Order: sequence, then structure tokens, then C-alpha cells
Amino acid sequence: MPASMVNSAPVRAGGEEALRKYVAELVGTFVLVLGGVGAAVLAGERIGFLGVSLAFGLSLLAMVYTVGPISGCHVNPAVTLGLLLTGKMEGRHALGYVVAQCVGAIAAAGVVLLIARGAPGGYSAAAEGLASNGFGAASPEGYGAGAAFLTEVALTFLLVLTVLGATDARAPVGFAGLAIGLVLALIHLVGIPVTNTSVNPARSLGPAVFVGGAALSQLWLFIVAPLLGGATAAAVYRTVFRPVAPITATTAERATERERLERIEGQARADSPARA
Repeated sequence: MPASMVNSAPVRAGGEEALRKYVAELVGTFVLVLGGVGAAVLAGERIGFLGVSLAFGLSLLAMVYTVGPISGCHVNPAVTLGLLLTGKMEGRHALGYVVAQCVGAIAAAGVVLLIARGAPGGYSAAAEGLASNGFGAASPEGYGAGAAFLTEVALTFLLVLTVLGATDARAPVGFAGLAIGLVLALIHLVGIPVTNTSVNPARSLGPAVFVGGAALSQLWLFIVAPLLGGATAAAVYRTVFRPVAPITATTAERATERERLERIEGQARADSPARA
């Protein structure tokens, strides 16, 4: 076999693995925005703040166990930043993750808008907001920019710190999704009246692309504040928790190899004919 073919094999394998991670992030973010923003736009009047909060939390919980073993299920540039700063992900994948997350969020917001337009009387994203994030007149309860910024920083800090702690080497294996999904639901219960809750630049970008106006002009806050919150969570984690052995979020969110083998062996014994 030519040397060039031998040398290119690891490169191709690495590229395929990276692509799998990016597609997983795109799909995970798509589901998060479809579930959360879709619930707010299509069913918000029926399910209220609590229902929308649960929709976001349950969407993330499902994706942690679905795409988490492939990419770690960041589905959020602020989470990617926090994991990058704590050594829980490879830096060469960070930009690809963020691009995939933004594409997934925009695609999901577009799908929600298409569905909403099928309602009697149609739907105008510019007039009705498409569950976009905002402050001042664009805030659900009229909160100003200062309150919105502080809310987004604090709530993103809580989200990213939970992700970092739940994926720590000392955390119980396989339970990260529960903690992360539940904390996202809690965060939305607090933040929806203030900003409609972002804590995720990709989630804010998706609807803003279709809404335009204030949603786009105020987008800077929903990029800067979550990233600041994520970086602060990373600093606190590295200082207070003092990770003994950093492991990737992907590793932490899947069962251990031994547990998988035990399940496979147990199933094989159950399926095999009883011996005389």
C-alpha cells in the first residue's frame, strides 16, 4: 500500500469523526429550539411559562442521551466555551461546534415559523416575535438592558456550572442529562419574564434571523452575556472544584464501557437456550 494512502487514513478517520460531532450538535440544537421555541410559539397560551420551561428542559434532557455520546450535547456556544476553557473538549472542534449549533437553531426557528404560518389568520414573525429574546419593549415584562444582562450572565453561569459539575470525573455516571435538563427548566422559570430566556447565543440567533428589528439589534446582549456567564462558570469550576482528572463531556454522558459490556453479556445469556 502506498505510504500516502497509509498516512491519509488517520486524517480521513479524524475528519469523519469531526463531521459526526458537528452533525450531532446541529441535530441536538435543532431539537432544542424546535421543542422550546415551538412550544412557546405554538402552544404558549395553553401551557404558560411552566410548560415552555419544561419543553426546553425536556428537549435538552432527551438530546443529552441521544447525541451526548457522540458530541457531548453542548447545543450552546456558551457551554462549548465553558467546556473548552476547562479542558473538557478539543479546541480544534470548537468553531465547528458553534457553526453547527447556529445552523441548527436557524433551521429549527424556520420550521416553527412555517408551522405557525399555517394557523388560521397566518403568523407574522416581525409582529408576534417568534419567541425571540429581548429587553426593554421587547422584554415580556418590560425589563431594561441592565436587568436583562445580569439575568443572562447569572442564569448561564448556573447552566454551565451544572454541565461542568455533572460531567466531572467524580460525578455519578449516566445521570448528567437529568441534572442538565432540570436546571434548564428551572432557568427558564426564572428568566422568561425578563428576557424570554436565552442563556444560549444560538437559540437567540435562530428566531432573530426571521424577526429582524429589535431582535437583531439587541442580539449582542444575548451573545455577550451568555459567553461571559459561561466563562465565569469555567473559572469557578477550575478554582473551586479543582478537577482531579478532566474527562470530556462526551465520555461523562455515556455509560462506562464495562456497564455496556455487562448489559450485552446479560442479554446474550438471557437469549441463549437453557443448558441441561
